[in-house]
Amino acid sequence: MEAHVSAEKKTLVEGLVKEFADARVVGVVNVAGIPAAQFQAMRVRLRGKVRVTVTKKTLLRLALKEASAKRSGLEQLADLLEGHTAVVTAAVNPFQLFKAMEATKTPAAAKGGELAPADIEIQEGETPFKPGPIVGELQKAGIPAAIDKGKVVIKKGKLLVKKGDKIPRDLAQAMTRLEILPLVVGMDLRGAWEEGMVYRREVLAVDEVKLLADFALAHRQALSLAVEAAIPTKEVTPLLIATAHRRALALALTAGIMTKETAPLLLAKAHAQAAALSAKTGVS
Repeated sequence: MEAHVSAEKKTLVEGLVKEFADARVVGVVNVAGIPAAQFQAMRVRLRGKVRVTVTKKTLLRLALKEASAKRSGLEQLADLLEGHTAVVTAAVNPFQLFKAMEATKTPAAAKGGELAPADIEIQEGETPFKPGPIVGELQKAGIPAAIDKGKVVIKKGKLLVKKGDKIPRDLAQAMTRLEILPLVVGMDLRGAWEEGMVYRREVLAVDEVKLLADFALAHRQALSLAVEAAIPTKEVTPLLIATAHRRALALALTAGIMTKETAPLLLAKAHAQAAALSAKTGVS
C-alpha cells in the first residue's frame, strides 16, 4: 500500500479486497442518472442477494488489483470503471446477476438535455387537463394541443424526439406533465467476473425466450437427423423400433405374408376387394 493512502482508506481497501476475494461473482454497474432516493431503494431491494459498493474509482481499482493476486482476472474489471459506477458482489452466476440488475430499471422522466433512448412519440387523444394555460405550454413545447368540447386534447400523433437526439428542456417538462416517461434508470451491469473470466454486457444480455426456442428447435432437428441416420441412442431407439415396425408391417401387407398381426388386415383387405368385385359383376 502506498504511503500517502490514509489509514481509513487502507481499511476500506482491505475490506474490499477480502470481499472481492470471497465473492463468487464480482461485477461493475453503471449508476449514472439514478436519483439518490431511488438508488437507496434499489439497494434495499437487493439486500441479501447483491452487495453494492460505491466509493472512489481509484480505491476500487486498487482493491481489484490486490484481489486479483488471489482471484485471477479480477483486474480486468478495472477497465469498466468509467463514469458513475459501483462494484457489486453476489453469490449467483453472472447471468442471474444481470437479471437482478435489469430488474432494478424503471421508467423515469426527462429533465432536458438527455439523449432519447428511443423515438419519443405522442398519440392523438384526450389529456387529463382542463382548459387553461397548459394548452399554451404544450404548444410552445411543440405538442399539438387544443381545446375540444371543454377538454384539452392532442389533435394528432407526433414524433417529438428522434432516437439519439437531445430532449429539449421545455419539452421534457411538458412530457412530465403528460406522464410521458422516456428514460429508463437503474443499475446497468457492464461486466461480471466469475472463475477467472469476465463476461461483458453483450454476452450476458440473453433473450431467454428465444434461447429456449432455439434449444427446442435444435433438439427436434437433432432427433430427426438421428432417426434418419438410424443412430441408436436412448431417445432414438424407441422411434427406430416403431419406424421399423411400421415399415415391416407395410411390407408384409404388400407381399401378402400371413402373420398374427397381418392376418386381420389381409382378411379385411380381401373382403373389401371381394365386395368391390361383387358390386361390379353383380355376383354376390
